[in-house]
Amino acid sequence: MRSVLVALLLLASMHTFAASSDAPRAIPVVFATDIGSDIDDTWALAQVLRSPALDLRMVLTETGEARYRGAVTAKLLEAAGRTDVAIALGSDFGPMPDEHRHQGPWIRGYDLDRYPGTVHTDGIGAFIELVMASPQTVTVIAVGPAPSLGAALAREPALAARCRLVGMFGSFDLGYDGRPPAVPETNVRYYTDSLRAVLAAPWQDVLLTPLDTCGLVSLSGPDYHAVWSATDDPLLRAVIENYCIWAPRVPWMHCDFFTTRSSILFDSVAVYLAYDESLVETETLAFRITPDGTTVRDPVGPFRARVALRWKDQAAFEAHLAARLLRLPEKPAEN
Repeated sequence: MRSVLVALLLLASMHTFAASSDAPRAIPVVFATDIGSDIDDTWALAQVLRSPALDLRMVLTETGEARYRGAVTAKLLEAAGRTDVAIALGSDFGPMPDEHRHQGPWIRGYDLDRYPGTVHTDGIGAFIELVMASPQTVTVIAVGPAPSLGAALAREPALAARCRLVGMFGSFDLGYDGRPPAVPETNVRYYTDSLRAVLAAPWQDVLLTPLDTCGLVSLSGPDYHAVWSATDDPLLRAVIENYCIWAPRVPWMHCDFFTTRSSILFDSVAVYLAYDESLVETETLAFRITPDGTTVRDPVGPFRARVALRWKDQAAFEAHLAARLLRLPEKPAEN
């Protein structure tokens, strides 16, 4: 009898192991961000942390004052209980003026040197090391201008072939107001030469969300109210605290706008595309970048990418985003 029980237990354990080994592995991710300028990077980092399909290994800072961006990242990771995530300080262009440190008051008194996790002062080297040592393809989610990524590729060109790139870049048919014409999008317009080098690299795949899709997304109504009201969730509290600090410090926000809805959540679409594309329509485009930073279709252009140009169901994405942030069960997609 005992031998039968042992055999049954062994069979059950083998079944459990097989089931777990058949489960899809989370996607290793590096999040390249200019967090601390526009608030959408903060929302997007929270979304990465709340996405079971993504395994965030590192946050790489882009542009500006690296330690400022690193401190915003570190405090947010602490709020999420995710100090296992390494912070890589990327290209640094010196101290930012206070009027550009839109989330500065939130980190007043915060000491980056006391972050319980790892902070790499040579973040570009640490990023290269992580990618080159990874047995799996690394997905780089890039949601800011790209001088750090460009510097990493200059130092180690072989890293692109070990990664896929999912980015928030460009404007093909729609501008910032959701209407034509296309405009020079910020992540392309600044450090354009670095982005050209990034887009020319031999990534396994390049998937972009331009303003045509990401420039339309925000949370409002019950979805936004649920996030705003999640007072017992330290990560979402941190997001909303940052939003409340950020909104009065930027000239384009109405003073009470942040109490009723989010700003445009450009970067959240790039995070979504890192693990799912079912709610967008993509096209493979060849394009060039003009001197002013506009992305223009061109059949003989030097760059080629899959581009999410249209939504299949934007409302479903916004509901999905709110549910993901709130860790709620999500409704299955309708056929």
